[in-house]
Amino acid sequence: MESNSNLEQTLQDGRMYRQLNSLIVAHLRDSNFTQAASAVASATMTPLNVEAPRNRLLELVAKGLAVEKGEILRGVSHAGTNYLGGSIPASYGFVPAPLTAVDFSSVQDTKGMSKSFTKHETRHLSDHKNVARCARFSTDGRFFATGSADTSIKLFEVSKIKQMMVPDSTDGAIRAVIRTFYDHTHPVNDLDFHPQNTVLISGAKDHTVKFFDYSKATAKRAFRVIQDTHNVRSVAFHPSGDFLLAGTDHPIPHFYDVNTFQCYLSASVPEFAVNAAINQVRYSSSGGMYVTASKDGAIRFWDGVSANCVRSIVGAHGAAEVTSANFTKDQRYVLSCGKDSTVKLWEVGTGRLVKQYLGATHTQLRCQAVFNNTEEFVLSIDEPSNEIVVWDAMTVEKVARWPSNHNGPPRWIEHSPTEAAFVSCGTDRSVRFWKETL
Repeated sequence: MESNSNLEQTLQDGRMYRQLNSLIVAHLRDSNFTQAASAVASATMTPLNVEAPRNRLLELVAKGLAVEKGEILRGVSHAGTNYLGGSIPASYGFVPAPLTAVDFSSVQDTKGMSKSFTKHETRHLSDHKNVARCARFSTDGRFFATGSADTSIKLFEVSKIKQMMVPDSTDGAIRAVIRTFYDHTHPVNDLDFHPQNTVLISGAKDHTVKFFDYSKATAKRAFRVIQDTHNVRSVAFHPSGDFLLAGTDHPIPHFYDVNTFQCYLSASVPEFAVNAAINQVRYSSSGGMYVTASKDGAIRFWDGVSANCVRSIVGAHGAAEVTSANFTKDQRYVLSCGKDSTVKLWEVGTGRLVKQYLGATHTQLRCQAVFNNTEEFVLSIDEPSNEIVVWDAMTVEKVARWPSNHNGPPRWIEHSPTEAAFVSCGTDRSVRFWKETL
């Protein structure tokens, strides 16, 4: 009887492994990681053309995380520790199940199909002492930070901001800024939050990447520092939190192991123009790829494992520099912004231009274009009119133009990953929060 039970368990495990291997192969294949899909298919004897619903693996992982969070809330132990020292709340960094990704190739005739972008209310939150150069949300949308030319970094808590924006609120004691960090000697260029832990990193013109622990109310200085060889223009954590990328004045992204600070450079180097400094570097949601937006006008895709450049789109914005590049949630497309006053959507697998969003002029500032949290809309800046411009992501039609309420055009706009809210900041030194009007 025990022998039969063991046999049944072995057969069940085998079926589970085959199903898991099929989902992994399908996920890699559908995400355009053909070489990796072929390698896994060969190693596990799984057909490369195995059928599976798109994003099925991501959906199952998201559901598993949701169940785990529910167990945590019910008191089931899932202890987690911060690799940088000190315990953290077990629920911190939980990312909600991703919404179904927009399939930009599914609709051919989009005439008359544009959606309305809901009205937003805005609130001035704080001022830096010099230009507010960048902003970034945490992965769970609970916090965001801004970095300035005055070398400071401000951390905001979204729940407190919402309290401030309640009509007829009389609580004047609420402060949206919960931390201010001072440790750079030159302007801050970019920020990112660790995907699980209470750690914020910053890249600056002083050639450093600095680590700040914002769980400590009295901390003002970085507790770890990476000394780079170049001006650090952009930073991004790997989704695991174990690695980070630094985009610098050097044309090749600098890949760091967070635990050892060992720096790695790609051995596969594409041809670069004279000035190929990296304006922005961003990971895909799985970490399987990363993208760079460069001053030489190129968008480059890099393999997240080998660090090899796998595709270059030269002249992506004509002769103008590319100021931002961000993956869609399903990793199939990249949204780019350039100083040629265009915003473009590219297919990662082919390098094909899929959509183009026109009607916003940005030729001076290193601004970016972003999706809203559902990827149904694209937001960017119009410098001459000092307006925030919104397009329907599918139809490319402009659906909103709002005064930015800044004294001069915003330098940066960053959307929450979890809700209808975004942040703008810029040359007038101010930081503003925008949220959907209920």
